[in-house]
Amino acid sequence: MDDNFLLMLSGQKQLELLRKTNQYTQRFGLCLSEDQMQELMVTHMECLKEQQRVEFGGGITDKIIFAFCDSDYIYQDNYVETIERLEQIFYLYKNESMDEMTDDELLDVMRNAFDGPCQGSLEYLEETYLEKFAREIRANTRKYIGRYRKRDEQI
Repeated sequence: MDDNFLLMLSGQKQLELLRKTNQYTQRFGLCLSEDQMQELMVTHMECLKEQQRVEFGGGITDKIIFAFCDSDYIYQDNYVETIERLEQIFYLYKNESMDEMTDDELLDVMRNAFDGPCQGSLEYLEETYLEKFAREIRANTRKYIGRYRKRDEQI
């Protein structure tokens, strides 16, 4: 199959997933226009490229939307920008935490911090809270031939 065809098919799948999020998020006063969905898809591809990640499946954007849409700190006027920034932060800290956590675990940490100590501040979430969190992960574990070992274990 042609690579362009696969990209087009993947884009259509992601667009359909984003359309489905509207059905859920409308109850929280949040809705994406077609242009905003396209913008989120472009941001998604840029994030993957910037963080040198490859993704199979529909992506993380819809999971971020579902995880954060009922936050008191997200409203229609900041919705798209917040989701874009959360996606950038997600991929950065997926790398910074050495993929030690599943996507859902990282999203859970991000959401709890965003609504809790960060009080909706994306800057605090990225530059302080998750930086410390990732540093602790890197300090306490390391990869060794596909397995995790505590720092003090003998090789």
